[in-house]
Amino acid sequence: MSNIQWQYIFDLQLAIKSFPYVLQGIWYTILISFVGMAVGLLIGFFLALGRMSKHVVLKWPAQVYISFMRGTPMLVFLFLLYFGLPMVGIEFSAITCALIGFSLHSAAYMAEINRSALTSVNKGQWEASTALGLSYWQTMKLIILPQATKIAVPPLSNVLLDLIKASSLAAMITVPDLFNRAKIVGGREFDYMTMYILVALIYWGICSIVELGQSYLEKRYRYSE
Repeated sequence: MSNIQWQYIFDLQLAIKSFPYVLQGIWYTILISFVGMAVGLLIGFFLALGRMSKHVVLKWPAQVYISFMRGTPMLVFLFLLYFGLPMVGIEFSAITCALIGFSLHSAAYMAEINRSALTSVNKGQWEASTALGLSYWQTMKLIILPQATKIAVPPLSNVLLDLIKASSLAAMITVPDLFNRAKIVGGREFDYMTMYILVALIYWGICSIVELGQSYLEKRYRYSE
């Protein structure tokens, strides 16, 4: 412990000076996280319906997709998109690869959350809707989805938090996000410790705001009940 140079753990002056530069990358972090969440949620909804289907043609492809995406690291998938596809003549920008990668990867997790939430709704709701003459999609839109959404809010919020933190992996394919910019300053100033602590605090702040939104939605749904 006596060999630890405590004065170099966090340089407040450097953190304050570099904060505006690092913060410029927040827009990439937010873009990747929220677009990945929105597109992944849409794809995940249809994947969930496929998993719940009795038709093998729909069920098995959805199941294989979900298993593959949940069983492979996000970083490997990003590398496949950014470094692998150009080898076969397909090339995207770094930010496009990040958006595609996070959207497709998160869809697998959200598919399972959606499936769990949808199957949690009492089967009597389906039977009552059928008795009222509602179609499948009318029942889904008016009866099932509002109830399933209440169940899905907490786990979906956790997925969003994971996306925000995992978006730092986009720095590995040169996306100039928060983490990438912190690395640049750390290398220039020879002080990675300060910059990594600074970027960790920024991520914490973003996630704290998301947690407040989650709490608001949960209270709103409890109030509506």
